[in-house]
Amino acid sequence: MLATDKKTERPLASPSQAPGRDVLIYDGHCRFCTASVRWVDFLGGKGRLSYLSLHDSKVADYAADLSYDQLMEEMLVVEPDGTRHGGAAAFRYLTRKLPPLWLAAPLLHIPYSLPIWSFFYRQFARIRYRFGRNQCDGDSCKIHFD
Repeated sequence: MLATDKKTERPLASPSQAPGRDVLIYDGHCRFCTASVRWVDFLGGKGRLSYLSLHDSKVADYAADLSYDQLMEEMLVVEPDGTRHGGAAAFRYLTRKLPPLWLAAPLLHIPYSLPIWSFFYRQFARIRYRFGRNQCDGDSCKIHFD
């Protein structure tokens, strides 16, 4: 299954198409999340990352010990050796991996700042569906506000 949010857009590379790359696991039902992942791909993820929606059954190959609810809380980056980074730590990792994000790296790597970034990441992740609800089909995003 290819990770894509629209049939007209170029599909993102899946782990089976790009073995040996870091795998970014994200909420493929969230329009904001999917747009963000496409932006990461545009900024340099091509050739460095593969992408997998947490709703894909292949997610068990990378995060079998995590529940669906845990995966819904934050994006996850899994390195080829199995090392995992979640939420703000995942974004922090990507700032070292992708050259266009290097500008953000010094700020995100201030000593002892990760708990602060994690707090803000969790707060934003909690309300992420609000940013894409105008683009949802029917009431598909409404369920996340009830």
